[in-house]
Amino acid sequence: MSDSGHSQPSMYVPGRGRRRRWMDQGPSGNLNLSEPGRERDPMLRDRDQDRWPKTTLTPALAALEKPIVLMKAREEPKPAPAAEGTSLTPTAASAKVEKEGQRPTQPVYQIQNRGMGASASAGGNVDPVLGQAKLMPPQKMKHSIKLVDEYMNWCDSAIEFLLDQTDVLVVGVLGLQGTGKSTVMSLLSANSPDDDQRSYVFRMQSQEVRERAGNQTSGIDFFISQERIIYLDTQPILSPAILDHLINNDRKLPPEYNLPHTYVEMQSLQMAAFLFTVCHLVIVVQDWFTDFNLYRFLQTAEMLKPSTPSPSHESSGSSGADEGIEYYPHVVFIQNKAKREDFCPRSLKQMHTVIEKLMLHSRLRFKGTLSMLDCNIFPGLPYDFLESEVNLFLIPAMENDADEAVSRAGSTGNSLFSLLPGYKGHPNFHTMINKLRSQIMSMSRPQLSHTILTEKNWFHYAARIWDGVKKSSALSEYSRLLG
Repeated sequence: MSDSGHSQPSMYVPGRGRRRRWMDQGPSGNLNLSEPGRERDPMLRDRDQDRWPKTTLTPALAALEKPIVLMKAREEPKPAPAAEGTSLTPTAASAKVEKEGQRPTQPVYQIQNRGMGASASAGGNVDPVLGQAKLMPPQKMKHSIKLVDEYMNWCDSAIEFLLDQTDVLVVGVLGLQGTGKSTVMSLLSANSPDDDQRSYVFRMQSQEVRERAGNQTSGIDFFISQERIIYLDTQPILSPAILDHLINNDRKLPPEYNLPHTYVEMQSLQMAAFLFTVCHLVIVVQDWFTDFNLYRFLQTAEMLKPSTPSPSHESSGSSGADEGIEYYPHVVFIQNKAKREDFCPRSLKQMHTVIEKLMLHSRLRFKGTLSMLDCNIFPGLPYDFLESEVNLFLIPAMENDADEAVSRAGSTGNSLFSLLPGYKGHPNFHTMINKLRSQIMSMSRPQLSHTILTEKNWFHYAARIWDGVKKSSALSEYSRLLG
């Protein structure tokens, strides 16, 4: 065998000369073109390989032949690209589906590109980090933020926590100073009575603020829970602490107000009129029964609230033709720090009768939202015990561990009775808060305007309402009459 790997000339094999001429290379490394088209015709190469005696192939030539066969075998299973404008046959299409299997191509594409703008519509590459961010849950709030500051200016930071979905409930609260508005709203939204009070989402009165008879909340605080319920906590209405702060700190009043007490009352009316327009439910908290000035204030705010379009499904209500002009929210009266005698059936019936007579001419929805009789709090009372049940809910005082131990010990000090729970005449604080929360979450959610609002649309709608309340001609005229 020569150095080039060819056999000696003395060994003659039929057809070998032609094979050698095909394999010979010129000085530049190109193939010999003495027989044109043979190197480009695979059928001729296969015929020559069949005529080549396998017993006379040298190892070097076999090594040279082997890569050619392997490369040809790799190219065979590759499908030929279909011509543009042609369609696959049913057999080929079914074979392709069986080969690909259940590959989630289109659903994943739709989910990852939802709301991504031009990059999704153009069909470009989607960033997987951006696709996962669209599927992540919304950011969880840990504490409340300002919606309206102490100077009655609107704040835009709350829109970062809102989504483009319509299943939302807006709950606001009104009440006098020190009645427990922030505590009730914190327990309804995100906290439990067992939590540390310093970790409540709405800040409670500190010991220092309580000793100097001050107010903790100023303006309107905003919080949205994981159940997509928006809670609005307000500063106390008709607050003497705010009036004292205006007088003693020589704060300049706006030019349209002459007296400090007029400015304080108008601030309270503005917040109440705002809640009556943008909330589905307004909670009125009181700690004793009852202050007639509070009901007079609610009816004044109802009179001065801006006119808003009523929901379409209520335009044909039975209250009259004016029902389609304005929207009125649900109102729930909460008797906080209720005593044992307040849970007496006779006292309960008297409370309902008084509230119904005081709100007789009001168009606020103070009936039919919640019921204490449906909560199994009074198991011995029939459902028709109250002739006309209003939205009244009693919450006892929040007891700590020391008070619980004293109530268990009783007045006799007997060790046997200390193991039994003390008689209270009503369920404990935890039970009443849970029942109130469940009834509020299950209430109906009427439309606030003639169109269905998403969370972000509600925010812009509330900003326009607040601006309209501050510039309201009816409130300005009422302020002039007060001054």
